[in-house]
Amino acid sequence: MGLRSTYASLLAMASAAAAQNCPLAFDGRVPAGSTPAFFDTDASPFSTGYVKGANVNFSQLVELPTVPPSLFDAADNSLAVEVTIDDKSIFTPTPDNVQVGFRRAELQIDSNNGTDASTTGIKTLHFSVRKDPARPLNTSHEYQLVFLEDASYSTNQFVLKTGTIDGQPAGQNPDLLVLVANVNVKPIVNLFNTTFTENVWHNFGLTLDFTANTTTVLYSTDSTPLSLVNGPVANDVSGQGQFHFGVLKKPTGSNLTDVTKQGFQPAGIDEGVVYGAIFMEDSTGGCVSLGPDGSKNTTSTPPATYQPNVGTPATTYRPSATTPPTNNDNNGDDDPEC
Repeated sequence: MGLRSTYASLLAMASAAAAQNCPLAFDGRVPAGSTPAFFDTDASPFSTGYVKGANVNFSQLVELPTVPPSLFDAADNSLAVEVTIDDKSIFTPTPDNVQVGFRRAELQIDSNNGTDASTTGIKTLHFSVRKDPARPLNTSHEYQLVFLEDASYSTNQFVLKTGTIDGQPAGQNPDLLVLVANVNVKPIVNLFNTTFTENVWHNFGLTLDFTANTTTVLYSTDSTPLSLVNGPVANDVSGQGQFHFGVLKKPTGSNLTDVTKQGFQPAGIDEGVVYGAIFMEDSTGGCVSLGPDGSKNTTSTPPATYQPNVGTPATTYRPSATTPPTNNDNNGDDDPEC
């Protein structure tokens, strides 16, 4: 039975079964009633210190836009958050490491310190992304929107990219969302891509098996439940590290030897990307949420879930510690992997 037909059968079984709540590893959903000032406080699920320009608070970088709720925001009335960059978005992790080649601002889960449990076992990372037509990206540049930087700052173990992306085919549409595997692997392995359609939520669920070194990709748009699109695929996620959610804009230019400090960035920018329902489930027992059922549940993710069959062949969605492998942004980050 093919991947899609097998998955469809399992999904039908899951829909008919009793709802299962998946335990949370972390929850970055923004509570209803929040303001940008929330992101400067200890109440925020995100770090207040990283990643942003010097002498700037996150309340100056985030917006809470009026948009339809993303797939997993609706049930809890949690809010979308937009991360923006401008000319001041120059990250300075140390006085002698001023990243003038980048413009970047990224949210990081406060509990995700680089060696915590969110990068062990089997976890499913959920997030949604959406364009802001009022703050368009410049697709002549490459952008990183979501990534897992390893604890040694030597690679990104998966990256969601858009724009003119190094290592992609010449002439590729720059208006794509491209999910790539560990960037230290050459040639680059694409896990999934789709057109970055405007006025649409793009929902992702990434099941990361940190023991077997595999990645499974689920995707949907707007309020449609997640569906399997790829995996499990061998991908080295063994380096632990930290998850980044935001806008990292790379420079343009030829023969650059250090993209963190070289290349061209235009002046007068005002760009942003909208994020919804950032959270992570512990999928050790096979629990992966595909979509909410409309109920409010503040202690775990909304029910509609997929319970894998442990006897299912590896071409179907079966997080398993026995699947064969194919390797504190707080923050000395030189981003050599970029």
